[in-house]
Amino acid sequence: MPYWYYDKKDLLNTPSFRDGILNEAENRYRKEGARFIIDTGSKMDLGYNTVATGVVYFHRFYMFHSFRTFPRYITACCCLFLAGKVEETPKKCKDIIKVAKSLLTEQKFGIFGEDPKEEVMTLERILLQTIKFDLQVEHPYGYLLKYAKCLKGDKAKLQKMVQMAWTFVNDSLCTTLCLQWEPEVIAVALMFLAGKLSKFDVVDWNGRIPKHNAWWDMFVEDITMELLEDICHQVLDLYSPQTQQTGSDSPPNQPPAKQPKNEKKPSVTPPTSASPIAVVSKPVLTPIKNGADIKIEPPKVDMRFSYPAYPPLYPPMYNAPPPAIPAPRLPIPPGPPIIPYSEPPPANRFPPVNVPPPNYYAGMPARPLPPRGPIPPGPPPPRPYYPPP
Repeated sequence: MPYWYYDKKDLLNTPSFRDGILNEAENRYRKEGARFIIDTGSKMDLGYNTVATGVVYFHRFYMFHSFRTFPRYITACCCLFLAGKVEETPKKCKDIIKVAKSLLTEQKFGIFGEDPKEEVMTLERILLQTIKFDLQVEHPYGYLLKYAKCLKGDKAKLQKMVQMAWTFVNDSLCTTLCLQWEPEVIAVALMFLAGKLSKFDVVDWNGRIPKHNAWWDMFVEDITMELLEDICHQVLDLYSPQTQQTGSDSPPNQPPAKQPKNEKKPSVTPPTSASPIAVVSKPVLTPIKNGADIKIEPPKVDMRFSYPAYPPLYPPMYNAPPPAIPAPRLPIPPGPPIIPYSEPPPANRFPPVNVPPPNYYAGMPARPLPPRGPIPPGPPPPRPYYPPP
């Protein structure tokens, strides 16, 4: 099976970078594509595993192809369509395209062309060949719940830490962490970050042995503090305020229109959806009843985080034009006239030959007939009939 983890120097020398796209622009395209998959999956009520699988397909695809060659929104729809089939939550291609059309502007949706379904279905074959048909993907969610059940401490703080770590895992889909480290390492690092922010110090855990210096040594060996901090900083960078970058929505960038010198630039406040990730001040927490045993379950976290609401999709509105009346069929013109055979039929080209059939028994001697025996007697004569007196 292919190895899907890369060094940072490989992430800086991608096909998009060799195609003239800066690394900052490529990271922005990756964040926008991942956000689009999360928004579409949340609007279609897809599970977190399906959404995460689609995002991983998206990141792996652009390690082999450029954003100039394949537009990110078509690729995102294709990745979500394939992930739905792999995770056994399939959705129709036309439904995904319908949701994508409601989330995108007309200019962005114009890259889908005249037949969006054909674009997605064609790209699916390219996606399968690119990821080498390696469809099974593991995510940090399962490891997060598994590791949390082994920790000891205040149950309320533990639940708060798990909720916060779950949110960080959702946000990490907008980074390239899935291309750098295994899901076990990501789960440990984000639990470490959530523990620091929620002030939950893990003092004891189940299965502890003397050689374990920290709780994560029981799950992942030889993990350093530098590695944990590097993963945490990559996730925290998503929450830092970012300046709105100029340029078009899809490469190649179009030159901006020149503005008159005397005209003042209007002050435009960027929408909340302009940043790759909505700033979350504090993860959503679920209160726990007093005295109840803690039960670690996948928290109900909105996959769209704090993105603006979109217009409702259902009931669907079908604005298809009425079918056109076919034009009447013209009569078939008659063909050329049939020319009769002008020459007379040929005479007896092959005259009969009066040749007697061969006698295959001419050279064989005649065999004498076997002697006949006596003639058997015939039936007896009928009895005479005497009528009654």
